[in-house]
Amino acid sequence: MTEQAVRRYLRQIEEESSQAALRDFYDLCFDRFFRIAYYYLHTEEWAQEVVLDVFLKIWERRDSLHRIADLEDYFFVTVKNASLNYLEKEQRRKDQAAEACAGTADTGESPEDILVSEELFAHYVRALDRLPERCREIFIRVREEKQPYAQVAADLGISVNTVDVQLQKAVGRLREMLGRYIDGTEI
Repeated sequence: MTEQAVRRYLRQIEEESSQAALRDFYDLCFDRFFRIAYYYLHTEEWAQEVVLDVFLKIWERRDSLHRIADLEDYFFVTVKNASLNYLEKEQRRKDQAAEACAGTADTGESPEDILVSEELFAHYVRALDRLPERCREIFIRVREEKQPYAQVAADLGISVNTVDVQLQKAVGRLREMLGRYIDGTEI
């Protein structure tokens, strides 16, 4: 996802109220937005719902899109907040259905630990977006979706060896891009 492409689509959405530009923007950004939402929600259906809501909000707020200075941070925070709001709404619904007192489980994590893990996840999403498309697709299928090498190879029409090589390349590049954050020099 390049900022130039995103700004072009946002400009078309804003100036022309172009639904075609919104569809193209959706195609460009859906996977990334979905990964962010899924990180917080851990449910595909909920993540898809949140992402669709985010795109609806983008459409509704199309007149002010030109004012966004840092698109990457804006969209990350927007999807994150929408996900957290969704979780809160679901928790309230569960509490009401159970007629139980609202309570949150203590995870034992400090606010600093939570912030560091969220920042690291944001860097992970950015690094994943910088991988070549095929490399990224293989990494996501094998590591995040837990698909077997043979299934990925068959679906993509490549050899199992190619899947392995591409996965190793993705892991190496991610390790290189995220190394400074994991070592604690950036956070």
